[in-house]
Amino acid sequence: MKRLFAALTLSASAACAPVVQGGPPLDLPPGLAETARVSSVVLSSEWLDAKDDFAETFSEEVMEELDMCAYGTYPVQVRVHVEDLERAGRLAVLLRGDGEHRLRAVAELVDPARQGQILGRYPIEVSVGAGGRIAGLAGDRQMIVSEAFGRALCDAAFARNPRRPGPHNATVG
Repeated sequence: MKRLFAALTLSASAACAPVVQGGPPLDLPPGLAETARVSSVVLSSEWLDAKDDFAETFSEEVMEELDMCAYGTYPVQVRVHVEDLERAGRLAVLLRGDGEHRLRAVAELVDPARQGQILGRYPIEVSVGAGGRIAGLAGDRQMIVSEAFGRALCDAAFARNPRRPGPHNATVG
């Protein structure tokens, strides 16, 4: 049910004006990293088509990562404005054997109980390998880069890596 609410929230705001207010990076207040729990992810982008399944994939993957690093009880909302997304081309990865997926976005953690007061702001850039010829051809490029973003946000906001390295994980490290 929580995932459905997040997806509906996401769909309603996708392709709209930025959901973030912008400004300099801002760390969470002391202690909030230990007590926060993410209740939803809201996504915006100037180029995103709401019909594109990237919005749904992004929300699900980022929520999955945040569920593993923000496990407190105080609900916060994450608002993300994607500024740039580059997915390695499947044919190029097949021919070269490598490639990279890149995503640049700003994430703001806000308090919905306090009229959206910004608690933290994190500009994040991730770059993750396409995984070689087979993974580059058959892998879910959107899932891979979204998971990497979620992990980077966990590290930046909560100083936690939600997953241990290994084959169960779409990203390296």
